[in-house]
Amino acid sequence: MTAPRARPLVVDGDGNALMSLARAAEDAPPADAPLPLALTALWHAGRVLLVLDRRRGTWELPGGGIEPGETPREAALRELLEESGQRPDGPLRFAGYPAFRLAPDGRAEYGALFTGRTAAPRPFRADEEIAAVRWWAPGDPLPERAQPLDLHLALLTRPPDARTV
Repeated sequence: MTAPRARPLVVDGDGNALMSLARAAEDAPPADAPLPLALTALWHAGRVLLVLDRRRGTWELPGGGIEPGETPREAALRELLEESGQRPDGPLRFAGYPAFRLAPDGRAEYGALFTGRTAAPRPFRADEEIAAVRWWAPGDPLPERAQPLDLHLALLTRPPDARTV
């Protein structure tokens, strides 16, 4: 990984660590580890969208795997719509490449992080993957079973109108 931090920014209960957020250009992803996933921090009225993943039982940012032939941006938009029914009001803004160290073997990988806004959230329909959605405001109590890596990434994309922790 490119200039990894000696200490992680945050570690989850399984030992997975967010090491850094590389602010490289979107068209120049780091090449020293795989880039298999894309995430989106979608904001509405100072709150960020979280989805409840049925399998993991955790609140997390919408996102998932990048499919063959798909760009990270395309994957972020697709996953946002599939998991939450939401669309950003305009183009997503690229926020950077989060560097992860994954347990149990310390494997390195990157994600692509995007952020956007919506003025009018769309209805949500639960499915076999996502049980619920919620809008969380920084400064509110943390959701029970929240994925700390995702919450940290959301805070790194926080717009000026979001409440502070």
